[in-house]
Amino acid sequence: MPFKALGLHPLLLKAIQETGYTEPTPIQAAAIPEIILGHDVIGIAQTGTGKTAAFTLPLLHRLHSNAPARARMTRTLVLAPTRELVVQIEENVHAYAKHVPIHITKVYGGVSERPQIQALRGGAEMVIATPGRLLDLMGQRCADFTGLEHLVLDEADRMLDMGFLPAIRRIVQALPKKRQTLLFSATLSKEIESLTHEFQHSPKVVQIGRRSNPAETVTQLVYEVPRHLKTQLLCHLLNDPAMNMVLVFTRTKHGADRVARRLDALGIKTGTLHANRSQNQRLRALEDFRSGASRVLIATDIAARGIDVDGISHVVNLDFPPQVEDYVHRIGRTGRANSIGDAISFICEDDYGSLRSLERFIGRGIVRKRAEGFDYNAPAPKLSPEDEERRRSPRGGGGGGRSGGQGGGRGADPRRGSSFGGGARTGGRGR
Repeated sequence: MPFKALGLHPLLLKAIQETGYTEPTPIQAAAIPEIILGHDVIGIAQTGTGKTAAFTLPLLHRLHSNAPARARMTRTLVLAPTRELVVQIEENVHAYAKHVPIHITKVYGGVSERPQIQALRGGAEMVIATPGRLLDLMGQRCADFTGLEHLVLDEADRMLDMGFLPAIRRIVQALPKKRQTLLFSATLSKEIESLTHEFQHSPKVVQIGRRSNPAETVTQLVYEVPRHLKTQLLCHLLNDPAMNMVLVFTRTKHGADRVARRLDALGIKTGTLHANRSQNQRLRALEDFRSGASRVLIATDIAARGIDVDGISHVVNLDFPPQVEDYVHRIGRTGRANSIGDAISFICEDDYGSLRSLERFIGRGIVRKRAEGFDYNAPAPKLSPEDEERRRSPRGGGGGGRSGGQGGGRGADPRRGSSFGGGARTGGRGR
């Protein structure tokens, strides 16, 4: 089915054609007509299948086709859990709307609020925001949503979990009751789905593939390794030149920094992405990874739902995630848009319960593998003075794997994950 068969406005079709793509992904083909008709929609599909375009294209169609004659006002609000995702969505919406005169702005923390206030007061027609900063500006009476027609919760499973739900409820209470509400995610548990009844009216459920199932194009492997040898095993595996663009997930911010120092000492160009990094540092780390200046990017879970980078060859779970949903989103950074990729997880003794839960959830076992030429009986490496001091500190290794984030994006691509679609469990103050 070509895009033109979905009923989109000719100016949007022109922008899509300029990208070189003619056929929508399954989630786009199923969701776009329902949204154009004005239905509330719950969209569920694997990471990397084009969910972002599945809601932005039909909303742009409706905004342009039903433009009011009165003064400009905010008509569409898109909420996302991390700054990475907000920036990414905004960049791609601009590309889709290149021939459509619609004012779009992004709202998130970590940067000056003055330009965001000006944009909101100027009546930006589409606002893409994290909940925390948006609530702050709403409290300053900077946002007018009396004319709002469309609400989107992107990454709905995280947006509606117990951390974000209070913030979402406060925002929704300030919106018109008569509106179109869309929820999109790669995962959506039945418990979370029950909460959507608060925000939607008779939604159409569009589900592509098994709920919460990892992408079939990703090869999943498990390496059983003593905890003290995980970084050494990563270094050993990186001797393989096929691991040329590697995203590594750690549980903590300090763990990410510690591994980065070890790789840098070996001459492996490495960047880090976590909550202790500034806005500019995060953007630079993503850009270096995207351009190939860094071979490895080490991140906490802020990146699981915000990175859209072409060609990631491997995702490595240096620390295995306890939540199935986090695993799905982590490994979804590779194998996107029908390309292939590898997901490697390091498993220690206390990870087996989480691994068994994951295997039951996806309905199959994950292949175990041993690294050839690696000494699994090696002693623990000596810590650097900095790491030894941190280990002795009462604050220890510090958390941070579940902080929100911000970050980059890239140009539009109708077939790609978060561009043409494609965790935080902190409070709903947005990141």
